[in-house]
Amino acid sequence: MSASKNTPEPSLPLERATSGQRSRSSAPAISSIESAGAASRPAGSTGRPVRDVIRGNTARRNARSNSGYEDRTQRSDRNDRTIAWIETKDAERRLAEERKLTQEGRVSELRARREGREQVRPTAEGWKQAMGADGRPELQFATKKRVTQPPTHFADLTLEERQAKLKELGLPSFRAKQLSVHYFQHYTTDPALMSDLPKERREELVEAAFPTLLTEVKRLATDDGATIKFLWRLFDGSTVESVLMRYPGRITLCVSSQCGCGMNCPFCATGQSGLTRNMSTAEILDQIIQANRVIAEGGLGGLRPGDHAPERVTNIVFMGMGEPLANYKRVMRAVHRMVDEAPEGLGMSARNITVSTVGLVPAIRKLADENLPFTFALSLHAPDDELRDELIPVNSRWKADEAIDAAYEYYAKTGRRVSIEYALIKDMNDHAWRADLLADKLNARGKGWVHVNPIPLNPTPGSVWTSSEPAVTRMWIERLEAKGIPTTLRDTRGKEIDGACGQLAASEA
Repeated sequence: MSASKNTPEPSLPLERATSGQRSRSSAPAISSIESAGAASRPAGSTGRPVRDVIRGNTARRNARSNSGYEDRTQRSDRNDRTIAWIETKDAERRLAEERKLTQEGRVSELRARREGREQVRPTAEGWKQAMGADGRPELQFATKKRVTQPPTHFADLTLEERQAKLKELGLPSFRAKQLSVHYFQHYTTDPALMSDLPKERREELVEAAFPTLLTEVKRLATDDGATIKFLWRLFDGSTVESVLMRYPGRITLCVSSQCGCGMNCPFCATGQSGLTRNMSTAEILDQIIQANRVIAEGGLGGLRPGDHAPERVTNIVFMGMGEPLANYKRVMRAVHRMVDEAPEGLGMSARNITVSTVGLVPAIRKLADENLPFTFALSLHAPDDELRDELIPVNSRWKADEAIDAAYEYYAKTGRRVSIEYALIKDMNDHAWRADLLADKLNARGKGWVHVNPIPLNPTPGSVWTSSEPAVTRMWIERLEAKGIPTTLRDTRGKEIDGACGQLAASEA
């Protein structure tokens, strides 16, 4: 055996090892660029080691990234400063506007802005509102010229006065009671139906006792027949309207108390025509008598399921044409005649009679002395004087708090809960802060004395005013109830025949 086969082959130095050879040495393998040294791998295109190239590229990327971050930060800082400057200027402008509005007394606009809503000003639309020399809406508490009143009617008189009248005609006083029964209980003035009177004198008696007061010009009914609007022509050619409404268990008549109205409220159709004259006691009452006659003839559709056999008008609301308390004496005489026992009167319940006013404070204070438990309703429509001065012109004489005080005094004297009527008008008087203000003012005078009736505004010819949105109406009611104020949304009737609240204009069209 040759010596060459038995002698071990010497190990090759690492520096001389070729790429295809593996070292069989027990020396550890190179595991990183850092331990391999600069000569372990080929240099990059620049002649620098890969390690340096990688480190250089990373540094440049980081530099570019940092530079972009700084640019973005600088731009963001500039934007923030611009926004802050704009916001500061906006805040200064708003503050200046608020100061100006406060100085001018336009608090409602300021509060509406803070609520994020518009404040619409109440101006008459579609008609020219009567203005005084001072540029304010002109009130008409009395007619400007003397007008002729209707002839005296049996309904204008007490039973004793009727008896005296018949004695003047040479008839016994008991005939007065017979005539009263025919009118107040049988709802007739037809002499042919008065068989208990001397035949030869019936025509004479009817002519003396019952001069014609109201002549029906037009009758409009809703599709369901539950509401009827009447247009009446009076003895002097004036026209008025009344509305008959059937509800489950009751029949309500909305009566007029004046020919036109002098209150000059811009949202009410009646106020567009101004005041012609006051209606007489008998003219007010004859609206009820004629309505009862229509009911007896089946004109309201007869009894309905759930009705409790009301065969005549059971409820009266003085919410037709006119301001009832501007015709105080005749209205109160009519109310007394409504509650007087038959045959002197209609024998109605005073609790079913509602007298409404826009706020004639001296007259409100007189109501408690009538010794009748009827319901008193204040048409407020705004709790703040700024808006109410424009919305209800009588507020220029008696402010909102004065009217609320007078209403509370009525409750304190009579124990009868007062109703506050409030027509909700979009973006005009339906802001949340007004609901809170109204509740606070009512609560400041006590608990349990008042009930609020929000009324969705009814459209009138020529006006673009609209009722509040349903969501706003709900919000408004909820805010009142949250403060403990009993609140009920009014169920208005007769919109389609222009017979709802604020729509009566006595038009023959």
